[in-house]
Amino acid sequence: QVSLVESGGGSVQPGGSLRLSCTASGNIFNIWSMGWYRQAPGKERELVAESVNNGDTNIADAVKGRFTISRDRGTNTVYLEMNSLKPEDTAFYFCKADRVVDMTTQSITDYWGQGTQVTVSK
Repeated sequence: QVSLVESGGGSVQPGGSLRLSCTASGNIFNIWSMGWYRQAPGKERELVAESVNNGDTNIADAVKGRFTISRDRGTNTVYLEMNSLKPEDTAFYFCKADRVVDMTTQSITDYWGQGTQVTVSK
């Protein structure tokens, strides 16, 4: 069974930093991409950053220059380093893994983590 578990969320003051991590567990042969999405109350879920198969990254304009995504293929872990946090960054952050090849079931499936709360306030 493939599962994604996030950690590192919490509360921080504006200008502070947090580091999120997400690890995909299971009999995984390959993951095409891993990324982070966020959703605030009353808002649509939006892409924050993703790391694709060839190593390229896509970063949302709203966080470009402040957030950095990195990926460790050996542990199937993706990180989101968040610096200079702003109140508008407050949201529930979800990890997503795209095209996960499960060797046990011989299936290719997208998976979502359960999410972790990030709150930026004074």
